[in-house]
Amino acid sequence: MTALDMDHLRSWIGRTRSVRDSVTPRLVNEFRATFGSALAPVREDEAPLALHWCLAPETPAADLLGPDGHAAKGGFLPPVPLPRRMWAGGEIETLAPLCLGDEVMRRETVADVIAKEGRTGALCFVTVRHEYETPRGVAIRERQDIVYRAAAEPGRQSATLQPSPLTGAPDRVRAVEATTILLFRYSAMTFNGHRFHYDFPYATDVEGYPGLVVHGPIQASLLFNLAAESLGGVPRIFRYRGVSPMIAGQTFRVAGQTNGAAFAGVTLDARDGACMTASAER
Repeated sequence: MTALDMDHLRSWIGRTRSVRDSVTPRLVNEFRATFGSALAPVREDEAPLALHWCLAPETPAADLLGPDGHAAKGGFLPPVPLPRRMWAGGEIETLAPLCLGDEVMRRETVADVIAKEGRTGALCFVTVRHEYETPRGVAIRERQDIVYRAAAEPGRQSATLQPSPLTGAPDRVRAVEATTILLFRYSAMTFNGHRFHYDFPYATDVEGYPGLVVHGPIQASLLFNLAAESLGGVPRIFRYRGVSPMIAGQTFRVAGQTNGAAFAGVTLDARDGACMTASAER
């Protein structure tokens, strides 16, 4: 078992950085081409919902990448000595839309570093807070939770089905093909080099998954847009949490229910197992 020096890792709390990017026509067109009819309607001059996750990606040189394809550890984020990492969940507060042509500054702060023990061994959660600001002011506030996990034995990923949080039949359901093209396009838009999205032998033999892994932000983007459609407008608060990996090569469903001004949603794999849950309110 890898020992975690939490005093050292928690010394990263409070670190900040700022990055800038623009909402360009090319990015908007690529995003729309990737998600198609799954996007909620917005004004012609507004960016699609969840496009902010494609802004200002990290661009490390190839010789600065770790073995998983991510930037090597120990820069802005703490050097957690656990080999597997992925998005665990988060929360978005939408204050105003991003618009085509906006210059956007994202301020990032390491807010917390916590160790836990899971079913498969040691876990470390790193929480980062983001603010997206345009010339009109802050548009989005976000909490992002990243989980680091111990190495897995090949083929030992849990096959336990996670139950859907929805009660009764969903109000809206959208079927999505988890193709390698979808994964490639999203990785390209976000400059995401994590190998388990495109390198099948690595995903199965090294990280122990049964196939390529669908990005957490793809699922969260679909749920965010379904919430906006269901609620008749952009949710003020949107929360999401990954509960099980979504594996590519299947048709999965994005389902949701509304109760007044509240939304509950889930992504369900081909076995009807929940992979990501979400909630939102206007």
